[in-house]
Amino acid sequence: MTTEDWRDGGFGLYLHWPFCLAKCPYCDFNSHVVSQVDTDRWKRAYIAEIQRIGTETGPRTLNSVFFGGGTPSLMPPDLVGAILDTVRATWPCANDMETTLEANPTSVEAGRFAGYRDAGVTRVSLGVQALNDDDLRRLGRLHSVAEAKTAFDIARSTFDRVSFDLIYARQDQTLAAWQDELRTALAMAVDHLSLYQLTIEPGTAFGDQLARGGLRGLPDDDLGADMYFATQDLCAAAGLPAYEVSNHAKPGAESRHNRIYWRYGDYAGIGPGAHGRLTLGGTRWASDTPLSPATWLTRVEEQGSGENPRQPLCAGDQASEYLLMGLRLVEGISLSRYERISGSPINPFNIKDLVASNLLQQDGDTLRVTDQGRAVLNGVLRTLLAD
Repeated sequence: MTTEDWRDGGFGLYLHWPFCLAKCPYCDFNSHVVSQVDTDRWKRAYIAEIQRIGTETGPRTLNSVFFGGGTPSLMPPDLVGAILDTVRATWPCANDMETTLEANPTSVEAGRFAGYRDAGVTRVSLGVQALNDDDLRRLGRLHSVAEAKTAFDIARSTFDRVSFDLIYARQDQTLAAWQDELRTALAMAVDHLSLYQLTIEPGTAFGDQLARGGLRGLPDDDLGADMYFATQDLCAAAGLPAYEVSNHAKPGAESRHNRIYWRYGDYAGIGPGAHGRLTLGGTRWASDTPLSPATWLTRVEEQGSGENPRQPLCAGDQASEYLLMGLRLVEGISLSRYERISGSPINPFNIKDLVASNLLQQDGDTLRVTDQGRAVLNGVLRTLLAD
């Protein structure tokens, strides 16, 4: 592997704000409900971590910043501004650098959004999740459809680029109901939609409920597949084709930050529960941080770093990650880049079998998953990674 391989994907910064107003029953992200946050302590910690990592990376060009959570729209705009000021002083920033902030409709105010824009945020991603009040309550959301639409209008009037999330394959949802809801969403959409099929994760409230025999009305696999393919068809017809398994955009409006992950670039992860991949001194390192906000904050203050010990990634692990991430994209992966990273090619017989089954398409050096293959991506990946 060349030591500069990460440049094929770019360099991004992820900042995790772990606090929420409430914990949603489907959520397995690192989020915490607290009554008070000492924003001055958090500002000092974020700034210190940015400066520490900047010293390690040197002056490489930063392509994107992403404030994720949790609910980053609970952050005071001046805190976001102080963080972005430090980012700009630490790395040279691309002329078209994308700076995204996730927001929930319950925490959207026109003045707050204008403050984020003035601080340097260029893109907002709204967690709408459903356009049906009954389902919003089932999902544990604190907003109504009317509040979500108001928040969206504020975002659209403040930012040029706005995305929002919806979850489908919900309890008792029919195919026709999802198609109607998606048409409404597409009529609202600016340039990007993230559309996720509901998955029940262990350790969540929904996971516990399912284990006890509850959570009835979830769609079976066939209905889930029908909803997935209907989603692809409707979005493509509306000019927002899929560019990744769950993400749809007008051409040119794809999430630049998330494409750094999927194109296997480098990214620094700052905040409790944040992960990173950084190439330093010719070695690609995997980083993570404690999940506990208090533990992370104390480590930064007392030890000078919020990270757990980094782990070096061997060539095989890097190649597997490139394959797992890159084949999520409609554009696919470069076979020669895979071989440079791995030191050996993907088994050509495995590729041939999947191409014959219309699950993969090979075009010269490019390997991509077909529409049919994307619906069974985990199985495709297992076959490609087999000896």
